[in-house]
Amino acid sequence: MGVTIQNVTGSTAMVIWPTMAICADSFYSIMYHPNRNNMLSGYSRKNFQKEERVPASRSSFVVENLTPLTTYILCVTCQSANPSSDQCRIFHTLEEDPASASNKIKDVALGIWLTSSILLLIIAGILLYGCLHIWYRKRRERVEGQNMTSDPDKGEAWTIKSHTPELFNRQGRLVQRHQLNSLIFEKRDSYFTPLKNALRMVTPARGTLATPP
Repeated sequence: MGVTIQNVTGSTAMVIWPTMAICADSFYSIMYHPNRNNMLSGYSRKNFQKEERVPASRSSFVVENLTPLTTYILCVTCQSANPSSDQCRIFHTLEEDPASASNKIKDVALGIWLTSSILLLIIAGILLYGCLHIWYRKRRERVEGQNMTSDPDKGEAWTIKSHTPELFNRQGRLVQRHQLNSLIFEKRDSYFTPLKNALRMVTPARGTLATPP
């Protein structure tokens, strides 16, 4: 199986392999990991650190996230089978591209900026919630204080309203008593007026009779 490695950079490499009839209804397994001793034999599928599965319709794949200046062993098999020597290749990654390093630094800086922005938003939300909670509590205490201040006026009004019928009853009794006294005086006058008139008539007559001729 003629596996070839092309377009190797500091972090990527393209692997190309010929199609196999036995994988027509299955998939290809691309297994790779750093190779310290540059040996192709004695490797089983369990020894590889990373594995990519590619559809059987493809015959190339770009391996990414490699380490610069590192030796790798890469094997292509069908259906995750153990590789043979003709299915594996050794390649070396190049030095990292300055533009790529700059892009990574930008990505790291962007990630730090996004993380710090999210943290600031969370802190601002917590502070806003605390301020609103304090404002609401003070407002409620002020409203309760106003209600307590207005309660004595309400109590006084209630007391006056509750005592109003009693005042009306007392005034009614005084009026009735006054009317009764007036009626008694009228009755008394009606009894004593004829007697006074009779006494007035008798008193002059007696004076006339007592006078000598």
